[in-house]
Amino acid sequence: MSHFSELKLSSALQGNLSRHGFHTPTPVQAQSIPPALSGRDLVATAQTGTGKTLAFALPLVERLQQAKPGAKRAIRAVVLCPTRELALQINDTFTKLIAGTSSRLAVAVGGMSEGRQLNAIQQGAQVLIATPGRLCDFLDRRLVNLSQVEAVVLDEADRMLDMGFLPSLKRILQELPAQRQTMLFSATIEKSVAHLVDSYVKDAVRVSIGATTKPGDGVDLHRYELASDRKLAMLAQLLKEDPSGAFLVFARTKHGTDRLAKNLQRAGFKAARIHGDRTQGQRNQALASFKDGSHRILVATDVAARGIHVDNIAHVVNFDMPQSAEDFIHRVGRTGRAGARGVASTFSTREERSDVKQIERLLKVKLTERQVPEGLAPPEMRSLPEEVETARPIRSSVPPPAQQRRFSSFRKPAGSSAPSSRPHSKSGSGSSFGKSGGSGSFSKSGSSSPFGKSSSGSGKGKPSSRPHGSSSPGGGSKLDPNSSEPTARS
Repeated sequence: MSHFSELKLSSALQGNLSRHGFHTPTPVQAQSIPPALSGRDLVATAQTGTGKTLAFALPLVERLQQAKPGAKRAIRAVVLCPTRELALQINDTFTKLIAGTSSRLAVAVGGMSEGRQLNAIQQGAQVLIATPGRLCDFLDRRLVNLSQVEAVVLDEADRMLDMGFLPSLKRILQELPAQRQTMLFSATIEKSVAHLVDSYVKDAVRVSIGATTKPGDGVDLHRYELASDRKLAMLAQLLKEDPSGAFLVFARTKHGTDRLAKNLQRAGFKAARIHGDRTQGQRNQALASFKDGSHRILVATDVAARGIHVDNIAHVVNFDMPQSAEDFIHRVGRTGRAGARGVASTFSTREERSDVKQIERLLKVKLTERQVPEGLAPPEMRSLPEEVETARPIRSSVPPPAQQRRFSSFRKPAGSSAPSSRPHSKSGSGSSFGKSGGSGSFSKSGSSSPFGKSSSGSGKGKPSSRPHGSSSPGGGSKLDPNSSEPTARS
């Protein structure tokens, strides 16, 4: 198949493909769509950014046009994926394809209104796009019926297994009819994924496009060895050298993501951030602003970035080293998509040389070492408006005069003891605001490698309500302003 017009599709679907510029299929689409349209099970592996979503969405939409008696208001297809962002991106693709038809969609993911999701399902959604955790929750409460599902898609199966979703996947697949079409898409086929294939896929057509264990050929891999306190200056230098390109920057931790984004803003760059502790609204807004160019920098963690499918990302920066070689592939796969070229730069310290070599050995690639400019100076920082936190109001034990007059008729007779309105303190310090002191925040000490176990202690202790990075009289941690990672307080 060299053109979508060669397929025998409904007129509505053909029109939608043309309207949105889908004319020539990518290799994974050309090899996957014909067997999927015929109802065959499918196992496809391809690099990130090769068009896998359309490869399964098109056959499912065409199936919906062939209405089955009594199944119009039932869920007929389920798409499972690892993250909310990816679910929403898949929903966007389906929305383009079903325009002008009677087909309906529903999304079931955490962090969004459960009522709206259930309402969409009950109104007759035929395609359900879900994360395994939320769908399992609906099944456990008997809020969704999957008895008429004809096809199921496991998208990015390797990542779902990495995130511990295997029990949830088994639970969901057991609820589906035995006679169904199963399509599995994955960047890699490891032992865990192979077991899933053996257990739930029957006589599948196998599609493999390119090497899935190495970055794409269109990505130039660069490495900068520098101290942690010079990373921000190097990132600012790269941004100045490419003043118009979109940058996707990876940090290792949620707190590091926040700090790096704020430091970039202080340096005069427009940066948004995305990680698991942000609300879904905040994540959607950050992704939308990155897509439309309002912010040309998006700072992200690995898990949150799994659903980021944005065209024309010029540069991926590993501000912090990835945890694994597989994460490295998925990070750099966000650039150089659909035949375009891109650059992936990795910042590493002298102590991380062995980690770099391990990535090169496992992936059979070479990261070209680039020289850090002499006299590299940190960017000029400016202050940002304070983020206003809503504090709980401190209530006085004495009501205002108006309330005293209103409550006067309910006062106890003289001589009776009224309970104090001051909250009891558990600390014994006489304070009504809880225990005093504390460490401010906690962090694991010692060095750690992204490819091995940390040499730190147990890390036990309760996290303080004090914002990360703040200090307190009792000790705690502070952050190097040029690094996304916490450092031990001296």
